[in-house]
Amino acid sequence: MSKPIASMTGFARASGGISGASFNLEIKSVNARGLDLRLRVPHGIDDLENLLRQKLSKALTRGAVQVNLNITYEHLQSEVSVNQQALDTVLAAMTDLASKVEADRPRLDGILGLKGVLELTEAQLNDEDLADLKQAILNAADNAIADLIASREAEGLNVQAFLTQRLVEIAELTLKAEEHPARSREAILEKLQGQIAQLQEGENGLAEDRLHAEALMLATKADIREELDRLAAHVDAARKLLKGGGAVGRKLDFLSQEFNREANTLCSKSNHVDLTAIGLDLKAAIDQLREQVQNIE
Repeated sequence: MSKPIASMTGFARASGGISGASFNLEIKSVNARGLDLRLRVPHGIDDLENLLRQKLSKALTRGAVQVNLNITYEHLQSEVSVNQQALDTVLAAMTDLASKVEADRPRLDGILGLKGVLELTEAQLNDEDLADLKQAILNAADNAIADLIASREAEGLNVQAFLTQRLVEIAELTLKAEEHPARSREAILEKLQGQIAQLQEGENGLAEDRLHAEALMLATKADIREELDRLAAHVDAARKLLKGGGAVGRKLDFLSQEFNREANTLCSKSNHVDLTAIGLDLKAAIDQLREQVQNIE
């Protein structure tokens, strides 16, 4: 079974803990050209970052993904201690300076405020509890990644429905251009005859061979057969991609550029104001298509 169409926008949260510590894990993803992983992991469990990256890289192909992990330690207190070596160095320096400079002796709080004299030891779990905490975080990450994928796929359904409707509009406008009276042989011939008559006017009328070349160029310019055929082919290709599912965002983005190129050419070749209007409507539908394609993984 093919993988559903997924958006690159999603959010998931998981929490858990063990005796002595609890955590909250959040994963948020938005649009990106590739897969951009940014993780914020607390000090002390830095080795989890690579494992989390591996899990995300295996599950996702595109998106800017931000992971935030916060840990709260319970019933554990950080400890403050005096760095005896640093204190001895400070006291020795004070004694030496006292024989050379007249000054009041520093207060105790001033000495303890010197960098390095007091050391803060953060609360830590024992090795066994720390291992249990890491495993709990990894298990929660699996659940959060699954929820993120579900969130992206749910949004993907909405985007897919929107893209499908835009393809219907593009197909209808292409058919409307196909069937417009201005595309008939008679209408093109009449327009062509008028343009040739203008080229023949005056004393500087074109020579016969030049006139033939100009007529051929004008006839070619009025023919939008290739553009219409390519637009229809692009619609079929886009529908197949949406039906097949999976990570098709880049391919759809390429197709949307091709759509736009054909619509521009159709407008430039138009031999009637109505065909130009159809071309502009095509461009509007294609712009909407391309904007939403940027959300597809």
